[in-house]
Amino acid sequence: MNAIYMDHAATSPVHPDVMKAIMTSLQNDFGNPSSIHQFGRKSRHALDESRSNLARSIHANPNEVIFTSGGTEADNLAIVGAAKGNQAKGNHIITTSIEHHAALNACKGLENEGFSVTYLPVNENGRISITDLKDAIRPETILITVMYGNNEVGTIQPIAEIGRIANDSDILFHTDAVQAYGLIDLNVKEMGIDLLSVSAHKINGPKGVGFLYVKAGTKLVPYSYGGEQERKRRAGTENVAGIVGMEKAAELMHVDRDAKVELYQNMKQVMIDIFDEKSISYLVNGDSQNMLPHVMNVSFLDAKVEPMLMNLDLAGIAVSSGSACTAGSHEPSHVLTAMFGDNERTETAIRFSFGYGNSIDDAKRAAGEVVKIVNRLKKL
Repeated sequence: MNAIYMDHAATSPVHPDVMKAIMTSLQNDFGNPSSIHQFGRKSRHALDESRSNLARSIHANPNEVIFTSGGTEADNLAIVGAAKGNQAKGNHIITTSIEHHAALNACKGLENEGFSVTYLPVNENGRISITDLKDAIRPETILITVMYGNNEVGTIQPIAEIGRIANDSDILFHTDAVQAYGLIDLNVKEMGIDLLSVSAHKINGPKGVGFLYVKAGTKLVPYSYGGEQERKRRAGTENVAGIVGMEKAAELMHVDRDAKVELYQNMKQVMIDIFDEKSISYLVNGDSQNMLPHVMNVSFLDAKVEPMLMNLDLAGIAVSSGSACTAGSHEPSHVLTAMFGDNERTETAIRFSFGYGNSIDDAKRAAGEVVKIVNRLKKL
């Protein structure tokens, strides 16, 4: 029986049409896009076309898109670049306790350089309080960075409201939209977003490529030195084939997007129905009213994470944990710890995340295997 991949929030398989686009670009667009001869101009044209289409996907202008090596670089460039670019106005940053480590560690690095960072708490659904955000703002606050949808539990933050508050207070607003991009309509202009991070490999594109939206006029200090690519904001010859692949992946994600969202939501419901029918003990983590469609995080209270993951893998179900598990040690997820503290719920959480190639039958089979494994581990 074929294995079922349900870890799309970690990475996603490259779509066949994306592979074709990449291979065609590798063959045809091999010139350096900074070169002035015809081979360079051809690559530059491909780059410009991709930039325009990707900008359009978030309702931005092409000159507001910076290509990066992925979400981590985009987060770092946004947070570090914006903080240092606006340091004359202040040194205070507001973020949350459940950000991706690309954002959290960028903030911690800035703390070592004299910046002050406020880490907002979240409730048991994983949402911040707007009151807490307003109370955290100081005269020296220069940047708010809050992820759009959480990669572990799927909770969506009140991004538009945060954007309004940031704009009213003349504070830059960055959001890590790596998990949301492609499944949720992102309009950076309407939502008051100044900086937004995207990664290709979460939308069936290649690894090692992403982009950062930077609103026109935003001060941003580059932290890599070299040539004058990307309007002097990110040095290095652009990965043209990878960028073309990302463009194709973004195009495909927007085809029948509503149908995909409906499928993933139906898959969640099918699995929940089976858990209920078989009467196993579980709790769904996250905010049911504000949730990414493709992420479902569940604590199975009668089974610890490590044996669950191993048994699911043996059964041909590829999922991940809300915890970072390493040989001989178990460190609870910082996201779940922020939501629930140190308790059983943080130690029994499994993340299912859906995407290209998944079906309702996959959901049924995965849920059935979960039930069998939970019951087996409960007896032990």
